[in-house]
Amino acid sequence: MANAERGPGPIREGFAFDQHRLEEWLRTNVEDFGGLYAVEQFGGGQSNPTYLLRAEGRNYVLRRKPPGPLLKGAHAIEREYRLIDALYPTGFPVPRPFGLCEDGEVIGTPFYVMEHVQGRTFWDTAFPEVPREERAAYFDAMNEVIARLHTISPADVGLADYGRPGNYFERQIGRWSQQYLNDADAGRVAAMDELIEWLPANIPPGDDVAIVHGDYRCDNLLFHPTEPRVLAVLDWELSTLGHPLADFAYHLMVYHMPPGFSTGLLGLDLKAQGIPSKADYVAAYCRRTGRDGIERLDFYLAFSLFRLAAIIHGIKGRMLRGNASSPHAAEAVEQLERIAGLALAQTRG
Repeated sequence: MANAERGPGPIREGFAFDQHRLEEWLRTNVEDFGGLYAVEQFGGGQSNPTYLLRAEGRNYVLRRKPPGPLLKGAHAIEREYRLIDALYPTGFPVPRPFGLCEDGEVIGTPFYVMEHVQGRTFWDTAFPEVPREERAAYFDAMNEVIARLHTISPADVGLADYGRPGNYFERQIGRWSQQYLNDADAGRVAAMDELIEWLPANIPPGDDVAIVHGDYRCDNLLFHPTEPRVLAVLDWELSTLGHPLADFAYHLMVYHMPPGFSTGLLGLDLKAQGIPSKADYVAAYCRRTGRDGIERLDFYLAFSLFRLAAIIHGIKGRMLRGNASSPHAAEAVEQLERIAGLALAQTRG
């Protein structure tokens, strides 16, 4: 069920805006808008502040760039809106988009407005709230949606230029390696040093390109209130054109992660829990995407775990410098060597 910390509540200090100006924009730009009577802010760790707009007739969700100075290219809510606007007509489960405002004068930063989808969010990949006999259906729903995303032609939905096609792993490995090597404050991790050597030398052949979510996991999905059906995929901040198997392997990492971190499944008796095995889950994805298995799955998992470890390494550096943004930074940093070790283990079969 929904996590109370991420549910809507009072607007936090520093994130308020002129609601009258917003209402004027909504009346002008959103079809059949019936009047705004309350604004609340969702909690949690969204880097793009997200608000619930309570209005006559229907509720909306507003996502905006955060106030204050921003790094170039960061918090690109215009990209998020473009993607949702492209996917919605295909029937892919995203909220209905209602409008994008690129004028920073209205509420202080650019924003977009979309449908408020009523559904359930699950924070634990083991789906403990769901009866054992129903859990496999929830996994199958997640599998069907990510497979469907990867079979949408970017060109067919006007997203051929949504990212840089080609050399995805080479570019990503280089990016995260440099970030790791340049953060002297966070120190070095032996497993990361080995991975930086192994990964670029072991990139599999082939250069598939698809729309990738970048952070596809159960807590970024809204499920039907009573059925194992995904109503909306949320949080597209990391979406781009990339290799679909990188996106799928990131999602598959839960099978290799400990339960205490990112709600992993490692060590659980999957059969007793009613959860499909990793092999069965991979086979379902391959069937849906027309693949005859996934050669070198070890590489894709190693890369995904390496990327996660590099992100945690960056959090460690920011924490040591006193500017980590999340109160849970220390908990993540405690897992750095373990995650790097899990990544390295994939390279050894």
